[in-house]
Amino acid sequence: MGKSLAQIISFVFHPLLVPTYMLIILMLINPYAFSVSSIGDQFSKLLIIQLFMFTFFIPAFSVVMLRLLDLVKSLELKEKEERIGPYIIAGVFYLWTFRNFLGDSQMPRLYVSFLLGATIALFLAFLINIFSKISAHTVGMGGLIGMVLLTMMQYRGYHSFILNSTIFGTVEIGMLALLFMVILLAGVVGTCRLLLGAHEQQDLYGGYLVGFAAQFIAFRILIL
Repeated sequence: MGKSLAQIISFVFHPLLVPTYMLIILMLINPYAFSVSSIGDQFSKLLIIQLFMFTFFIPAFSVVMLRLLDLVKSLELKEKEERIGPYIIAGVFYLWTFRNFLGDSQMPRLYVSFLLGATIALFLAFLINIFSKISAHTVGMGGLIGMVLLTMMQYRGYHSFILNSTIFGTVEIGMLALLFMVILLAGVVGTCRLLLGAHEQQDLYGGYLVGFAAQFIAFRILIL
């Protein structure tokens, strides 16, 4: 795997994009939980855009502004000291998004739990970053694995879902297959971070653990 490909994969599976990916996955599995009939409904599209703006675009744009103001050396935030500001900014927007979704009756409790887990993981990563440069990418992927497992637990009657793709047509994806794909992707993302020299192995393992555990903590708080 070349470094260019590793950089592309790192961007596609940026941790700030994970909440948007999980929203899309849950809408594909059970759109009725969001009071819509399909992910193609107008409400679904607006919700995805809204979430994307508050959990990815605005925090990412804030990092760009920090770079333009020369407050960080690079957009990759290679030094753990450079990550303090972006962590705080992202944490504020994640906490605000969670609070708004918590009061929305159309939002399924399971996804609200995921947002809480992502927020908890973000603040834990912020605290750990003071001492060690934990991998935010593996925090995100660990959270994604945890959320897929929790989705399988909550939606036991859903063994598969339909994905309509312009490239592959209509594809039925089993829940176990989804779990295996997410685990595989998590491994690929971790490998990319090592290849790019962004982290040591312990940074990756710590990230997976924090992201995964945070989802079960949030699930325990909101659902159990």
